[in-house]
Amino acid sequence: MSNALDLFQEKLGYKFNNIELLERALSHSSYANENGLPESNERLEFLGDSVLGFISAEYFFSTYKAQSEGSLTKHRAAAVCEKTLCTFSKELGIDKVIRLGKGETRTGGAERPSILADAFESVLAAVYLDGGIEPAKKIVLRFITREGIDEARRDYKTMLQEVVQKHPEEAVEYFVVDERGPDHDKEFTVEVHLNSNVIGSGTGRSKKLAEQAAAREALRLMGLKE
Repeated sequence: MSNALDLFQEKLGYKFNNIELLERALSHSSYANENGLPESNERLEFLGDSVLGFISAEYFFSTYKAQSEGSLTKHRAAAVCEKTLCTFSKELGIDKVIRLGKGETRTGGAERPSILADAFESVLAAVYLDGGIEPAKKIVLRFITREGIDEARRDYKTMLQEVVQKHPEEAVEYFVVDERGPDHDKEFTVEVHLNSNVIGSGTGRSKKLAEQAAAREALRLMGLKE
């Protein structure tokens, strides 16, 4: 696990002084219960939610000076919603290093959006406790550009499917055509086919992210996505 945590810290862009904080941030309650740990990541998640809320609120307040309170609230809500945080979590590779109990592992807990979103907040809290607000802010601001949030919220596979459904005789399929890297840092390449013709391809750190990238590329080539 030590080597995996070293690699994770490289992706995170922050080196912990107290590695136990990071280990706790990555310990789901199911893992803590099975292994008799005194604490899981739940308390860190509580703190991380507030840290994320403050950083994102300050960012949108400073960036969109002419927008109303209601608009700023919508921006912040997009930045901290479960789907967005799950995407950020996967980009950092939290799904590869989170520690789950055996039952959660068997049922695909490492792919569950709620678990990954909570883990992102836990890791953020751990960074804040270990190094203060500035490194935590640096991590959050890597993600919460307006374009980045919009990208995280869009479901390109559904958008592509809706286009294709207008022609019932046509079918979309996704195929993994390449898989590279060690288990803790995989990169997948996926092609999307329409009636056996390749209409787009994309890469990602999970099959789902690669499929979204492929669908996005297909929509772009169709002139339906900038």
